[in-house]
Amino acid sequence: MNPSNEAIAQDAALKSAELDEKQQRLAVFLDRNSLSAILLSRHENIAWLTAGQVEARVAAGSETAITSLLITHDGLRYYLSPRNEAPRLADEEFAGLGYEPVLYPWYQSPAILIHELAGGTALGSDTPIAHARHVNLTSLRAPLLPVEIVRLRTLSRQTADVTAAVLESLQPGVTEQEMAARTAAALIERGITPTVLLMGVDDRIRKYKHAVPRGGILERYGMVNLCARKWGLVVSITRFVHFGSVPEDLAASFVAAARIHSELLHATRPGATSAQLFDVAREAYKSVGAAEEIELHHQGGPCGYTERDWLITPTGEETVAIPQAFAWNPSLRGAKAEDTVLAGENHTEVLTETPTHPVIETVLDGVTYRSAGVLQR
Repeated sequence: MNPSNEAIAQDAALKSAELDEKQQRLAVFLDRNSLSAILLSRHENIAWLTAGQVEARVAAGSETAITSLLITHDGLRYYLSPRNEAPRLADEEFAGLGYEPVLYPWYQSPAILIHELAGGTALGSDTPIAHARHVNLTSLRAPLLPVEIVRLRTLSRQTADVTAAVLESLQPGVTEQEMAARTAAALIERGITPTVLLMGVDDRIRKYKHAVPRGGILERYGMVNLCARKWGLVVSITRFVHFGSVPEDLAASFVAAARIHSELLHATRPGATSAQLFDVAREAYKSVGAAEEIELHHQGGPCGYTERDWLITPTGEETVAIPQAFAWNPSLRGAKAEDTVLAGENHTEVLTETPTHPVIETVLDGVTYRSAGVLQR
């Protein structure tokens, strides 16, 4: 019997190899930046370095955890924690990872301990703190490792299933808050945390790019747009339902959004820069007669341990490093195309497919790309 994706994601040997690879990437980073130690406090970096094991988030919206990791150039590894948090962190987060706990009273700052343990003055930190160099670890999180891809596929499949089920459950009269509640409950039931819940209906979808739930009541047209996190990884997806015939102008907008989405997927190749991808998006909007729409919303970018690691911009210098996850989200005139995909050497895999829902196919240079259409009820 083949092991499940869940089992593979937690395989001890694979996890050990993943932890070793990430420690090596971090060691190279320390050498390249002449750092004696580094302090990691941001959730995405803690999750990445611990193979998705440590979820030390208490305040859901906080960018930093209740613990920090300190890794020295000599290979020493610590986690710093208030004493009152120590029992749970030891039992449920850091078990088996080989980190030494460094504890302090909740009412005191760990600053002195951090600098003592760092063993030198060249300390880096992923958040701004006194007497440390602020560093960005985004580049270390790509390319994805095979076991990370397994986890990402699993999360994507589960999230897509939830999205499809919620969309299919909707009926006229449901409120945006109820749409959000159904989505959040179904995700949390699967151990997945919703990080973005944009639930819009009817005119609010056409008027606002970020239609947060605000009491709208579904009449004919509904949107379920979310980001979801598990094992530190984050995926994005948007789907739409329309009761009755889809208006011709809206259907045309979905075809146009699919075209722009496909152009971006087609251009997501090794070494492509943020600026080059932005140019692709800009030209694609022009080609569908909606040049101005690119100004109204960001177009997406790579994801993984955050909703977007970076966004494409006219002057962006970041580059595609495959295999890497992306979530493009072109939108215009009430329509949007958004899925989480895995970009490889010669293939782009849509991870959040919803097979029971309509698909718009776009062919570019003989390659067929699939974007989600509107579910008509």
